[in-house]
Amino acid sequence: MQTIAIANQKGGCGKTTTAVNIATAFAVMGNRVLIIDLDPQAHSTLGLGHNPESLNKTVYDTLTNVRMPLSRVITATNVRGLDLAPSNILLSGVEFELVTLYSREYILSRQINCVGDNYDICVIDCSPSLSLLTLNALVAGTDVIIPVQTHYYAVEGLKQLLGTVNIVRERFNRRLKILGILLTFVEAGAALSKQVQQQMREFFGCLVFDTVIRKTLKLAEAPSAGESIFSYAPSSRGAADYRALAEEIIYNKVFAEEICNVRA
Repeated sequence: MQTIAIANQKGGCGKTTTAVNIATAFAVMGNRVLIIDLDPQAHSTLGLGHNPESLNKTVYDTLTNVRMPLSRVITATNVRGLDLAPSNILLSGVEFELVTLYSREYILSRQINCVGDNYDICVIDCSPSLSLLTLNALVAGTDVIIPVQTHYYAVEGLKQLLGTVNIVRERFNRRLKILGILLTFVEAGAALSKQVQQQMREFFGCLVFDTVIRKTLKLAEAPSAGESIFSYAPSSRGAADYRALAEEIIYNKVFAEEICNVRA
């Protein structure tokens, strides 16, 4: 199972929007998908139509109780092929409970491995910090997508996250790779947005996705309706952008596998 962590310690970069919509796009394409809400703000849970306060079991329970498998936390969504491991505010206290636990970095990884046969892709919506929760996501992941707002300050934060990814790869998870840097809130007519885009592509090269997520009101409105962009505004620019991103990821994966088969 491919496990993709959507990570950036900076808030407001479109992380949860990306997690919800890329997971939905994968499911619409016929994949069996699990999205794990690893953010105490529970925005992915809300964005997929669930009320965090009414849930009996969440990711918090599976991280703090070895007798609570992830399978008992998972719930269905309104999207065919997409399941959710929800979150709520209780998750904000999980680090205090795990701080003395041995191998605490691997808790999520072990839980995900137990449901791996049920899904093709797992998407993890990380909290906006370089915390134990984010570390668990990176240790569990095969890939990481880094959403980056096309502003100068966002670029500075990216360097710190890339350093964290390298540390995780060296110490905990050698299979982890950066699937891509995703440029978000792109304004086609804005000079600053164009300049930052150009600098990102010049500096990071092929690490930057060809697809960009343009700034659009529909993407901002969809979470309030508890829907992904694909059901809220399927003909919008936001839907087109996330559809293109999913296709770029799937195509690159298939292309890489074909190259490996040829070399073998």
